[in-house]
Amino acid sequence: MDVYLGFSTVFIFGIIVGSFLNVVILRLPDPDGSIVFPSSHCPACNTSLKWYDNIPLLSFVFLKRRCRSCGKLISWQYPLVELLMGIMSLALYDKFFISSRFLIFFIYCAALLVIIFIDFYHQIIPDVISIPGIFIGFALSFLNPDLAWPDSGLGILLGGGVFYCISAGYYLVTRRIGMGGGDIKLLAMIGAFQGWQSLPFVIFGSSVTGIVAGLWAMAEQKKGGQTVIPYGPFLAGAAVVYLFFDQSIQLFLKRFL
Repeated sequence: MDVYLGFSTVFIFGIIVGSFLNVVILRLPDPDGSIVFPSSHCPACNTSLKWYDNIPLLSFVFLKRRCRSCGKLISWQYPLVELLMGIMSLALYDKFFISSRFLIFFIYCAALLVIIFIDFYHQIIPDVISIPGIFIGFALSFLNPDLAWPDSGLGILLGGGVFYCISAGYYLVTRRIGMGGGDIKLLAMIGAFQGWQSLPFVIFGSSVTGIVAGLWAMAEQKKGGQTVIPYGPFLAGAAVVYLFFDQSIQLFLKRFL
């Protein structure tokens, strides 16, 4: 019973945090916006939400995906972010139980989830997340028994350095910007939290999925080489995969190499 209670509590906590992350995703890209004020409201009619219309996951179902005041459709983003944060919370609890590593990577996963959706919608990775994330990730490496601080520091240098060199080389050859500075800082943040050992898989995994998505986008948009897709979601997604399957991935890479 205690096991089920622990998983239930962690899941509820995760979806509550996911509800707040939706606010961050919606308001952070606005330079004049605040993630604190005003209170939660309908983005269509600006009506403040009652507490019973703001219950993670459940309100979306009970309201049948419509605002109680204006009847406008509610975006699927809201329950999706809440559910994803709840699932990642369960996975973290299963992997680390309640420990310093759980708290460290809970914060990390929340940041990655925000980055995924903001970059998807706006093709930007906010510096207010990635830059502090680099320093926070390095500082927390001193509390993480699975990550030595030199590995975190090397992850920052290699993560930021590799993508900076690729970006600079691409620009020298084509005179076009192929990779934004946000991606460079994001990979440095990933290296800070997960160490340099994560970078080969994150780079390879994000490249493969990014190429597949790029080919699909080219076919849909019919813009050829001018097609632009955000790369941050693929980096963040590969980082999450490595976080939960690092041992299996490392074992596979050793056998493959």
